[in-house]
Amino acid sequence: MQGECMKYCVVGAGSIGGFVGAKLALAGENVTLVARGANLQAIRAHGVRVIMHDGTEHVAQNIRAAATPAEAGPQDVVILGVKAHQVAPIAADIAALCHENTIIIPMQNGIPWWYFQRHGGDWEGRIVTSVDPEGRLAAAVDPRRIIGCVVYPACELAAPGVVRHIEGDRFPLGELDGSVTGRVNAVSAAFGRAGLKAPVLDNIRAEIWLKLWGNLTFNPISALTHSTLVDICQFPLTRELAAGMMSEAQAVANRLGITFRVSLEKRIAGAERVGKHKTSMLQDVEAGREPEIDALVGSVIEVGRMVGEPTPNINAIFALVKLLGRTIQQEKVYVRAHPFLG
Repeated sequence: MQGECMKYCVVGAGSIGGFVGAKLALAGENVTLVARGANLQAIRAHGVRVIMHDGTEHVAQNIRAAATPAEAGPQDVVILGVKAHQVAPIAADIAALCHENTIIIPMQNGIPWWYFQRHGGDWEGRIVTSVDPEGRLAAAVDPRRIIGCVVYPACELAAPGVVRHIEGDRFPLGELDGSVTGRVNAVSAAFGRAGLKAPVLDNIRAEIWLKLWGNLTFNPISALTHSTLVDICQFPLTRELAAGMMSEAQAVANRLGITFRVSLEKRIAGAERVGKHKTSMLQDVEAGREPEIDALVGSVIEVGRMVGEPTPNINAIFALVKLLGRTIQQEKVYVRAHPFLG
């Protein structure tokens, strides 16, 4: 299984899941996408069309689409492309995708449910209730199957079966115990053949925090202000707020033994360079979808309490987005900026 011809299944063929699945299929890999509704119908009829950031287009037609994990059947590599709060509802279905040696690669933002599995030390096995409230995921998925992954690209689902790539191509990978194995090297090589950069890291958790450092800050601020990354970074008050939230998160991570390989200001500058990009949380608010707030922000507050590190700025922003999310769900509305007419 650690060689060629592995069977890949992506559960959740949205923006990132569709992008990864299509890129692997275009490189000749055996790929099945689990999708639903109009997206499923479009993929079955036409495959997945990827519009790259430079305007080039590619269509992955050699791709199988399934409505359920049971229909997809056992796979060698299962990529969970759904949002963090959508993983628990499908926990029981994951078993249908697995044989004895199946690898599972969660591609969720934020602190993942498996963070303290195969972690070692005082926090070994601790459940992150913000993302796994009842411990269903920890019980359903053997942590020995998991390869950690950090998702850096930004993509949008432009239409059913159509993914627009905004920027980025990095998907760092790592075993939970820090070892370098044949299986993680095999997946890294497959991603490489697909034109994706997937370096194998010996500390995937440090990379999770580096990505989360920006997500927990810019995503909720953008959702509340309807502003893009460059707007947030160039407006002095929101730049200061972002820096305050990031300082709190850094203190929490440090308590877990995590150090950041870039400075806070360099991380903000990186977000600024992305430009007029709407974060995924802002896209959710504009579409009337529940914001991915617990995994990105609530989990950091939870871990901060675990290690005794206060997070006042993060707490305040979390409360505001949680209320916004409740309003969207209860009132069945979306919140979108509209230009003035006349």
